[in-house]
Amino acid sequence: MRTSHPRVMAGVRPGAMPLPVRQDVHAFTKPEVFDRWSADAAGVRALEVGDNVITMFDVIGDDYWSGGGVTAKRVASQLRAIGDRPVEVQINSPGGDMFEGIAIFNVLREHSQSVTIKVMGMAASAASIIAMAGDRIEIGAASFLMIHNCWVVAIGNRHDLRETSEWLEPFDQAMVDLYAARTGQKAGDVIKWMDAETYMSGSQAIERGFAEALLSADRMVSDDEVKTSDRQINDLRAMELSLVCAGMTRSDARARINKIKGTPGAALKDPTPGAGEDWSGIAGLIATLRS
Repeated sequence: MRTSHPRVMAGVRPGAMPLPVRQDVHAFTKPEVFDRWSADAAGVRALEVGDNVITMFDVIGDDYWSGGGVTAKRVASQLRAIGDRPVEVQINSPGGDMFEGIAIFNVLREHSQSVTIKVMGMAASAASIIAMAGDRIEIGAASFLMIHNCWVVAIGNRHDLRETSEWLEPFDQAMVDLYAARTGQKAGDVIKWMDAETYMSGSQAIERGFAEALLSADRMVSDDEVKTSDRQINDLRAMELSLVCAGMTRSDARARINKIKGTPGAALKDPTPGAGEDWSGIAGLIATLRS
């Protein structure tokens, strides 16, 4: 078995985080975070590859728009293929489904050998939870780590919303406990950072204990074609969440967006939706939603 991370309180390695019992509530990344990822981290990829490297350059959870996404099932499969060896995990993700992120964290913590996390561009929201699974965490000087409270879209009367709020509290507390144990920071400070939806640069993340060292600049590369694809898909993801916030179901939101694109269903088959398409209608709707 590997040794515990030196920053973990009392020398006890982090245990499993709680997984939700209710399946009708999902905690997704806010639309604004996709804007931040598009501006600062889209297209960032690692140069280093290896048969013990797991790359997470996508949203957390299954992604309708690209057919990809990082899931616990896929990570577990990769770990089985790697076997009883140290693992390197490279992250550039805006987050996604927080509960899927918790599951991935738990899967990584169960690996028998050391796990090194490298934040290549951004580890936001659910991706920041995954980053905490590392025995060692490295981050790029121009990279970001973002933490915040669970963010959900809920519909109902005051009793329904109060029940949802109370149901979410243990998950926020679990994140506070995890971040505090990993960093050695006071729980009260972690709560303030989460309430403020705090973005930390590489140096800030190290100063606060969320990482140990900076990555050298030559460990990363930005691919312009991938950047364009990332940004186009992010616009779709953010628009979907914005429509859901307005009261639509996810299926209705996706149908509306596909209708505007003029290629209903194409997104499920095309891993890079938007290539060569007319995005004028999409851009107009996004501008309207943001105004």
